[in-house]
Amino acid sequence: MAVVKTPHDTEVATERVLALARSRSVIRTRDLLQEGIHTAALTRMARAGELERLGPGRYRLPTSNVTENHSLALACGAVPSGVVCLLSALCFHNIGTQLPRDVWLAVPRGARVPRLTYPPLRVTRIAAPMFDVGIEEHRIEGQRVKVSSVARTIADCFRFRNKVGMDVVLEALVEVRRSRRLNLNELHRIAKVLRVDRVMRPYLEMLVV
Repeated sequence: MAVVKTPHDTEVATERVLALARSRSVIRTRDLLQEGIHTAALTRMARAGELERLGPGRYRLPTSNVTENHSLALACGAVPSGVVCLLSALCFHNIGTQLPRDVWLAVPRGARVPRLTYPPLRVTRIAAPMFDVGIEEHRIEGQRVKVSSVARTIADCFRFRNKVGMDVVLEALVEVRRSRRLNLNELHRIAKVLRVDRVMRPYLEMLVV
């Protein structure tokens, strides 16, 4: 016998979905499945204007209070293996003058990255031995987001200097040294793992002098 849903069942499901949506920046179909809520509630609530559809299987509250790092939360919610890196990490740490349109994400080689309508992504694939070093975890709009540390970001910028531009690299290096936000021992450790210690050395020696 088919189970007939009552208005009360629909109302309960709606309240549970709204509670879930209030606790994070984005909710996905798999979030509902984990809570035992039928995913049809997402479509129904989007049609009613109770949720805003961001892309396949991704929704949020239309009245969400977004922060300046909202796009980072969205990107990492869609790509759980991703780490905010390079220009986006510089912006997150308030280093330099970069305001990237895309979200720069590092992902492990071989990881699947979905196509997003928003935010646009700039993906860098990193080999496993180098991927996990110098990674921090922050909470943005209730969601855990991985971001490369200041030292890892500087080392990454040297490694991918052809992508970000040497002027960006030097601006960032000078600023973090001047503001005393850079742990040189940590930077040297990470630079060796990323194999950019020799590239960085003359620039660091110039700053120390």
